[in-house]
Formats: sequence, structure tokens, C-alpha cells
Amino acid sequence: MLSKVHLMKINIVCTSKPVDGLFYYSYEYCTILNQMGYDARVVVVPHRKFSGDDYIKSISNKYIHCENLEFSSLPDPDDVTLILGRSMMTLSWQSFNDYTPAQKTSLRLLFAGKVISVYSENHPQGYPKAVDFYQPEKIVDLCDTEVYPNGVGAHFEKTINFSIYKPHTDNIKFKHLFLGTNPEYYASVEKVIDQFPDHGILTYRENYVNIKNNNVFVPVENLMSMFETYVYTKETFDPAPRIFQECKYYGKDIIYLRDKNIVDGGSVYWKRDPKQPDVTAIIDAVEECK
Repeated sequence: MLSKVHLMKINIVCTSKPVDGLFYYSYEYCTILNQMGYDARVVVVPHRKFSGDDYIKSISNKYIHCENLEFSSLPDPDDVTLILGRSMMTLSWQSFNDYTPAQKTSLRLLFAGKVISVYSENHPQGYPKAVDFYQPEKIVDLCDTEVYPNGVGAHFEKTINFSIYKPHTDNIKFKHLFLGTNPEYYASVEKVIDQFPDHGILTYRENYVNIKNNNVFVPVENLMSMFETYVYTKETFDPAPRIFQECKYYGKDIIYLRDKNIVDGGSVYWKRDPKQPDVTAIIDAVEECK
């Protein structure tokens, strides 16, 4: 790893659950930035249902290292905050009263300064209210313009950093994998699950889960070794389906079992091949924040 040669510290803030794609992207981009000499860290403000250990376990299960991961840390005055999706700010605002006093202080300070925000449309009414609540000094927008043609900011694609993945050897537990990590995703899986008796559904221990199904509760070590085919069933807007790219990278089959007229991250990532992450837009945004 290169020595830290850039003075401005980058706090990549994550307020999502411990196996959320944005958490993984945050960690992967943190590693790249550190390798380039930037002083970056992932600052997790844990979701109310999870502890710091859940996030550490999630990273340790997936990657060859677990480093530069902090919890509810306070920024220095010249730091810049990076969020890989606007929802990281919006969700924290929506659940602000659920946080401890120390977490509230951390959130207010992290979002009060210079913020690099990757565009998303998950909460079109909520995000402006979150911005009004935190009152950041400056926001620099980035956007995947293929997923969000009407978005704002310089073009930026979230791309998986496979170089830090743990290697795996297949140890197949079931033929078909489904993703059911929220009530909407799980409901779409249940509509077709009877067609796939040899299945596993990646999900959380929540009330919406049907115990009759073969549920695989997260976090899971070496998930990609456990199945043969990923079945994509999401009916709601999907900004960045990571499992598509993981399956392509590891040669896993994919069944695209949704309306192909839906144009969102699912349709875009279905066509994209894995490639090396490009942090140019992030670096340009950091320079703009100086």
C-alpha cells in the first residue's frame, strides 16, 4: 500500500444494513483510494438492528482484509464525506431519532461539511429534506447516467473491486439463489419459488420471511460458492445489482426473471461486463472540494 500523500481525509459514510451493496462498494472504493495514497476510511453509523460486529463479520466473510473501518467517528474540519448513494443520507435522516446521542453528533458533523454524493432516486422526496436537515456546506454530485439519464453530476459507475475478494471453491448447497433482503424483493421471490424447489433465499431474519422456504440468513461466508444459478426476480427499481457482476465474474448462470421493459440498474447491469473500478470522477470531486 502507498503512503498517504493527500492531506484531505475522505470519510465514506454508510448507514445501511451490513450486507447492503452500498456497504460493500464503500469498502471496495475505500481500499482503492488508500492504495492511491488517499487517507480514506469507511465510517459506519450502524443500522438500529445491527451492531458493529455484524459489519465487521460481513467484511471479513467477503474480503481478504478488514481495515480502515470505523464506527460513528467524528470528522476533522477539512474532511470530505463520500456517499455511494443518496440513500445513505436520506435513511439516516428518516431514522435520526433511533440513533444514540453520539451517533447523532457523528451524522450531523459528517453531513455538515463537503459531501460527494452519488445520485440515486430511491427517495426523491426524502433526499431534499435530508439535505435541508443536515445543511451540508457543499455537495458535489456524481451519477451513473445510464441508470439515471435525468440525474445530475459527472458520470460515475459503481464497479466491484474483485481484487480484494477472498478466493472460493464451489461447495454447492442448492441449485438456485434468490435475493429477498427486503419485503418487496422477498414477495417477488415467493411468486415463483414453487418452480425452483432446490433453492436458497438470501435474506435477513425478519417477520416477512416464510419459514417454509430454504432461507439463507446473512451474513454468509463465500456466498458465491454455494449455488449454481442466480434467479433475478426484482419487480421494484434496482439501482445496482451487484450479484449480476459477481455471477459474470465467476462464471455463474443467471436467469433474468422479471419484466424486461423495466429500465433501471437491473437492465443496465444485465448488459455490463465486469471491469476495473475507475475512481477518476471521485478524485475530481475531491479536488473540487478543496
